[in-house]
Amino acid sequence: MPRDSSDREDPSGGKSITKTQNQLRIRAAWLYYIEGMTQSDVAKKLGVNRIMVTRLLSEAKKRGEVVIRIKSELSDLVELQQRLQERYGLAQAIVAPLEDPEDDPTRVISAAAGAFVSDLMQNDMTVGVGWGRTLHSMLPYIEERALTGVRVVSLLGGIAQARRFNPAEFAWQFAELFEAEGYLISAPAVVDSAQTRHALLENCGLDQILLLAESCDVALLSCGGITTLTTSYRSGHINEAAREALIEKGAVGDLLYHFLDADGKLVDHSVNTRSISMSLDRLKRVPKKVLMSGGAEKIGIIKATMAAIAPTVLITDEVTGRALMDEAEAKPADTATR
Repeated sequence: MPRDSSDREDPSGGKSITKTQNQLRIRAAWLYYIEGMTQSDVAKKLGVNRIMVTRLLSEAKKRGEVVIRIKSELSDLVELQQRLQERYGLAQAIVAPLEDPEDDPTRVISAAAGAFVSDLMQNDMTVGVGWGRTLHSMLPYIEERALTGVRVVSLLGGIAQARRFNPAEFAWQFAELFEAEGYLISAPAVVDSAQTRHALLENCGLDQILLLAESCDVALLSCGGITTLTTSYRSGHINEAAREALIEKGAVGDLLYHFLDADGKLVDHSVNTRSISMSLDRLKRVPKKVLMSGGAEKIGIIKATMAAIAPTVLITDEVTGRALMDEAEAKPADTATR
């Protein structure tokens, strides 16, 4: 039988394996190891029988494609990553596979982010960290190891009523993974007035922490859509009336409690004068900024964040990535790039 030009030799058995088969094998491995599906569910999703899934998973292990994370990349995702980089001026885009557009992308983004951060971390780094469910969910996927001279700086104050996603808790847990020094802001993320904010920053030494953050080598960030502001981990700072007022002002979400419009500009609302977090101007000066986020409700704020601070790396899922490209291609190039 003639060999298709897209085939290649399998070094372990000399058999010809098509690109389609490669993609099937890697998708099976992703669904099973990262998304946590059973083999039966994987078989249904891919339209094959369970025996085939078992063989695909076994082959992926033999090839060294499955360790803690999946090393092989799918060609369509590589193409999407390249398009995102070119369109949004990113140094790197990482797109995680997501089979069902209705699925929550947090887990796959967190897995990809954990692999990236594990490779990124090295001795004598200063790392600024934001907060949120995606960053918190990334922790189990990070390779824990002792490093020297690493400093981890929280980029915003605490959330008093948060249970799982408190910024201080995340910064502390992240620092412990690398036996690093942690620097936390001992104040709420949002205070009652601009005067209180000024007093805390100037008189209580909190601005020294934010000044330290200016020396960061990298900032690890996520952003929040405006429709998620009533969830429990944000309670206590933004009530329903404030959320509606922010929407009326044009807010599409927030980055470190800076509420932005679709163009990446701060909206005219008092919360933006009361947040204790690293300013956008300071954040822009960090040389490497990694934005980790995805989901239908976050398309607007992801675009706004890219316009506001020019992140160098975007880690998202394939559904969000395609949505970002669809929106960008619907507008002139000069309005889609930063």
